[in-house]
Amino acid sequence: MPSVRLAPTIRATKPALAPPRLGLSNCRLERLNSHIRLNSHRSFGFHSDAPLKGLVYLCCAGVIIGLPR
Repeated sequence: MPSVRLAPTIRATKPALAPPRLGLSNCRLERLNSHIRLNSHRSFGFHSDAPLKGLVYLCCAGVIIGLPR
């Protein structure tokens, strides 16, 4: 039966389910990935990857550029 073979598989992978119990989350990584994906869409049309790298550094590094007065 497939369900009989499934139970040992679930028991074997149970330690992988520990992060929710420990309060760990990957939300910061997903946030960074979504920012990079957004910047890659913004950089369409450029001829090299340098503008994408610049956008990622500006948006994800926490650098605040003040406007001139």
